[in-house]
Order: sequence, then C-alpha cells, then structure tokens
Amino acid sequence: MKLITFRRHPADAGRLGALLSDQVVDLALLGDATGEPLPDAMLDFIDLGPQAVAQTAALLDDIGDDMPLGAAQPLANVTVMAPIPRTRKNIFGIGLNYAEHIAESARGLDTAADMPEKPVIFSKPPTAIVGPGDPILHDASLTQQLDWEVELAIVIGTRAQRVAEADAMSRVFGYTVMCDVSARDNRRAGQWIVSKGMDSYAPMGPCIVTADEIPDPHDLDLWLAKNGEEKQRSNTRDMYFKIPHLIADLSAGITLEPGDVIATGTPEGVGAGRDPQEWMWPGDVIEYGVDGIGVMRNPVIRAG
Repeated sequence: MKLITFRRHPADAGRLGALLSDQVVDLALLGDATGEPLPDAMLDFIDLGPQAVAQTAALLDDIGDDMPLGAAQPLANVTVMAPIPRTRKNIFGIGLNYAEHIAESARGLDTAADMPEKPVIFSKPPTAIVGPGDPILHDASLTQQLDWEVELAIVIGTRAQRVAEADAMSRVFGYTVMCDVSARDNRRAGQWIVSKGMDSYAPMGPCIVTADEIPDPHDLDLWLAKNGEEKQRSNTRDMYFKIPHLIADLSAGITLEPGDVIATGTPEGVGAGRDPQEWMWPGDVIEYGVDGIGVMRNPVIRAG
C-alpha cells in the first residue's frame, strides 16, 4: 500500500489515507463504514503491527469499486502532508554511505576520504519535518551554504533492540523519500545537528510505501534536480552500509521503535562536491524522488 497523511482544509489535522490510483481512501471513515476499526493517524496505524497492513490491504481488495459513500475522494481535492508530520523522536541520519559521496565530501568538506569502519550517525529533530510542496527556509543570517541530499528513508514497524542483521528487515514498516537539507557552514567541531536539523531541513514524503510492495530496497533509482537541472542520480544498490547493517548497528545500543525513521544517506552530486560549489537560494525549486515511492517538490524561500 501507499499510505499518506492528508488534510482537506488548511486548519484540519492530518488524517491517514491510502492511495488508490488518483483517489485517497480515508481509512478511519472506511473502518467506520465497514465495522473494521482503523486509526486516523499514521503512527497509530504503524503501532498496530504488520498484521494491520495485510488486513487493510485485504479490506481494500474486498471492497473494490463498492467504496462506502464519503470514504474516498480525488487526490486533487486534498493537501498531502509529510506522512509522519512529527516523529516521536529524532530522525536518524546516516552520513557518508555512498562511495562517490565520500570522495566528493573529502574534496569539498574536508571529511575523511577513507570508507568509514562503522555507519556515521547524526540526527534531525521532529521540528525539521515538512511535507510535499512546503518551503525549505533559507536564513541568510545563519547560512550561505544551503545544500541538498536526496535519500531513501526507512520507517521502522516493530520494536528493534539488539537485532541481528538476518532479522533486521522484518522490523521495517515501509519506505519514504527525504531530502537531507544541510547548512554546510554550520558544522560545529564535527557535530552536525545544527547543520542538519534546522526547521524545514527534513522534507519527507509524499507517502510511505509498505515493505511488502518493495521486495528489494537495494535496487531503487534515486535522483534530484534543482530548477529542472539534474544534480543527483544513483541507485540504492550503491549504499556502502546496507539497510540490515544500519538497523543492526543502531539497535545494538539504541532501541528502535515503531515510527522511527532512518535516512540512509545520499549519493554523489551534492552542491558542496561540485566545482565550483553550488548552493540553494530563495527562488530555487528542488524536485527529487525514489523509484517506486514517489516524487517530492519543495521551493526554497527566504526565512522570516
């Protein structure tokens, strides 16, 4: 399934929906109409566990074209939000996870040129999250080096504590798209949270695709364009540390919980790695996507 969080009016709270072609099914309304209770929020749905995905998919298949009145509406009539508008804790970011990006970072950002022995981990706070079409804020008083990074993000579905790599994929609920927006001139003594975690620096969406729909997350094309000009294109097969390793490494000391998000790193093509270097400025528009999941588009605007 493709799951979204949407609202009908600007003042509305987000609601959980399933995408069926160009229609959005309000799952809570569907549950009310069919006597199969379903939550109205993404995190509550993830909390139900893997069986909820199978049961909801079966319910949608059984209903087919006999959708209860009012349970579905055109996608064009709603506003799609970040699929998890506010995570329960910080997003886990993975740095330097594609070989060519490691090389360009060493040239442009003075990071180590050697392949890391263990995953490089940082975080973004929940307040960094924005959704499709939302602006990325450029505050010139804070940065003159605002950069882009397209990434595949993992959404955890079941609690993971000291999980072995062989069991790690069973903990994945689904996948989404993220841009790891980075203020390169805000790295502080090797610490990245200010550089990576400012408001609007985690655009996410447009949906979560459940894990059963993506048999191999290590064979997905991902790309990013600025103002229509392609800047990044690669495939998740080029990740240095694969998803099972990331989950096992994180869960060795930090319990992963339902709804936690791991952004798996970006390939080459970031602005800092170019000659001359390129940055995002107010008026720019970035579009980016991961095959099988969706495409995001965010304008860059002046903060304040």
